[in-house]
Amino acid sequence: MESEENKLPDQPMEPSWIIALLFDLIGTILSAVFVLLIIMSLVFRQVTVDGDSMNDTLQNEDRLLVACLGYEPKCGDIVIVTHGEHLPEPIVKRVIATSGQTLEIDYNTGDVIVDGVLLKENYIKGVTRATIESWNFPRVIPEGYVFVMGDNRENSRDSRSSSVGLIPVENIIGKAFARWYPFEKLGGI
Repeated sequence: MESEENKLPDQPMEPSWIIALLFDLIGTILSAVFVLLIIMSLVFRQVTVDGDSMNDTLQNEDRLLVACLGYEPKCGDIVIVTHGEHLPEPIVKRVIATSGQTLEIDYNTGDVIVDGVLLKENYIKGVTRATIESWNFPRVIPEGYVFVMGDNRENSRDSRSSSVGLIPVENIIGKAFARWYPFEKLGGI
């Protein structure tokens, strides 16, 4: 039997190590969220397709991932354009011609010709037709601008329309590179 002298008095456990662990955990989570927000605002963004102008490539309500940092527009890229000067909301369109390129659209045949080369546009739906306010072609795209069109050519408000017109490069958020929703269509675009 132990003597009374060897017994230690009951001491309450101090919860300070639990509090320190909780503060460390909260700090780690907040740091991770902060880094994720920085990455999502500068490097990648998520956008939702609104409308049918990119059918059949993209559908209304598709969710896309967009690469933003250091993007330079290239023909054929699917881009997200900010509201800009004439648009009330961001739009999703395909780059058809960039600065310095000569663009011609033959509205009789629906052909789109860039720098004298007929584009092979196996992604379009419908025929490229003139809109009520279409421009005269051929046309050289000025420095710092791009010409964009939707893949659903018969149902797209795009650069053919004076209400959209040429898009300043600084009004491009970035290039859509993947669809993450709906999940059955998950993958690159």
